[in-house]
Amino acid sequence: MEAAKIYSLIDLTSLNESDTEQDIVNLCKLSQNSLGHVAAICVYPKFIPLVKQNLSDASIKIATVINFPEGMDQPQAVIDSIKDALLKGADEIDVVFPYKKYLSGDKDLALDLIAKCKEVSKTKTLKVILETGALKDLKVIQEVSAKLIDIGVDFLKTSTGKIPTGATKAAVQAMVAAIKNNKKTGLKISGGVKTVTQVEEFIGLVVSELGNEFIDPKTFRIGASSLVKNIS
Repeated sequence: MEAAKIYSLIDLTSLNESDTEQDIVNLCKLSQNSLGHVAAICVYPKFIPLVKQNLSDASIKIATVINFPEGMDQPQAVIDSIKDALLKGADEIDVVFPYKKYLSGDKDLALDLIAKCKEVSKTKTLKVILETGALKDLKVIQEVSAKLIDIGVDFLKTSTGKIPTGATKAAVQAMVAAIKNNKKTGLKISGGVKTVTQVEEFIGLVVSELGNEFIDPKTFRIGASSLVKNIS
């Protein structure tokens, strides 16, 4: 796949506890080059205004993370955080699915929170991070994916990148199996994706089930910031 196409699919991300304002400014500088521009820049909520100040291309979306990384924040805190992020200027919300609650049996509570997140996000893009490395069981991954699609989330996302197991082909296949019934739902692959070869393998898997037209920033993203330096 052409480098420019891969570049256009990237959510350029910095989610280090040690991030400084200069780190974020430098990140913004990586969002455009001779290949074009990335799909979005994803940072912690406190940096949203800074990104907004340093982006010259309004077509690059500003994304942030909520309920991150463990998915255990109180429901009202999650909703309040989304509202605050939207006020700051976020275009996209990457919220961690309460996977620990779901696995412990509180399935309805976990799903209800995401439904509320979708409601408060309104017209903005809501990506739900499943943390597939923690869900583990492929049947559970497909089950959760299908239920989130029914809620109407905009994207399913594999991982936070904060636990040892990130995106795997098996997990992505389970998510794709659910998405196949509703191709309006997007897919974001993140967590341990560092090379062009890995990206091309994941894209090949997705294309085989969902078609070439699915590989578009509106429905397909890659969370692999280190990739930018490899293709720029």
